Amino acid sequence: MKLHEYQSKRLFAAHGVPIPRGDVATTPAEARRIAQELGRPVVVKSQVLVGGRGKAGGIRLAQTPEQAEQVAGEILKLNVKGLPVRKVLVDEAADIRQEIYLGLVVDRAARRTVMMASSEGGVEIEEVARTNPGAIKKVPMDPFLGLRSYQTVSLAKGIGLAGEHFRAFDRIARGLYEAYLAGDASLAEINPLVVTAGGELLAVDGKMVLDDNGLFRHPELAQMRDVDEETPAERQAREAGLSYVQLDGQIGCMVNGAGLAMATMDIIKHFGGSPANFLDIGGGARAERVATALRLILADTNVKAVLFNIFGGITRCDEVAKGILVAFEEVQPAVPLVARLVGTNEAEGRAILEGSGYRLITATTLAEAAQKAVAAASGKLAA
Repeated sequence: MKLHEYQSKRLFAAHGVPIPRGDVATTPAEARRIAQELGRPVVVKSQVLVGGRGKAGGIRLAQTPEQAEQVAGEILKLNVKGLPVRKVLVDEAADIRQEIYLGLVVDRAARRTVMMASSEGGVEIEEVARTNPGAIKKVPMDPFLGLRSYQTVSLAKGIGLAGEHFRAFDRIARGLYEAYLAGDASLAEINPLVVTAGGELLAVDGKMVLDDNGLFRHPELAQMRDVDEETPAERQAREAGLSYVQLDGQIGCMVNGAGLAMATMDIIKHFGGSPANFLDIGGGARAERVATALRLILADTNVKAVLFNIFGGITRCDEVAKGILVAFEEVQPAVPLVARLVGTNEAEGRAILEGSGYRLITATTLAEAAQKAVAAASGKLAA
């Protein structure tokens, strides 16, 4: 679950990370009131759960409350990468002398959390990693020991931070780590962490991604989910317990297991196709969940073919087949359908599909299924 900037920074502040004074506004008049209360120049920032806000005109400086009202009105009319701006954060502007990146992420290869810092703050860390990887310094943390002071000093020295800021940097790094742990986060970052003209360190931007699997322990954080930022399909998938991400390809994918879903998408690309979604129905998926998943796929007008790739372990192939038929009754498919069912009750599953009266293209291997799906999507193969 992604948090907005203002939500992330408030969680950081609760653990001792200094942030600018400010508040959230949903109307230009509210932005003006906040700017008047702050009594100094402000920065008005769109609150949307995508990057590239600045390039889209969603972050602007205002010198007066009147200008803040005007700027907020313009930003609230924007769409940033397809997402409408419904609220803005009005923060007091900082006199910036240096910008730093500081973040925490789960390193799955190292099997532990890694803290990263870079002297190139204010830009996407992925771009820094691509163009200047040496500028990123990392320290892995022992889960039993946590973040130690010698590690924060090592990071501070590595990015060329002046010694007079080491103590403040250590406090902020520890606060960020505490917020990360407390929220069961998979990512927490300050970008940028700035050094002001007065020599203070200030987190002027923030981002957190919480692990959905840990939200049952944090009902107060679960309530912070912004459902307006989800597409209707993503909301329906979440409520049904499905892992679903809509993409821009033409081949809909229904797969059980995240790893198998990624492999399915990769092999579709390998044979010249483009996946329309990532969709993991999970282990032990019942017919109703499968039906919901297929409805989501078929609701995408870009889909020209659907590939079912089910490996029956916990998930039974006959249950998946029943779910497919339930969905067929509700949503009459007008695109070719390719089915590969292997594993538990695969014979029963195939028999259900073959006796359904619907024409499906069958396959026994993943490579064969992907090739047939790519051909079907391009109109070169029909059921």
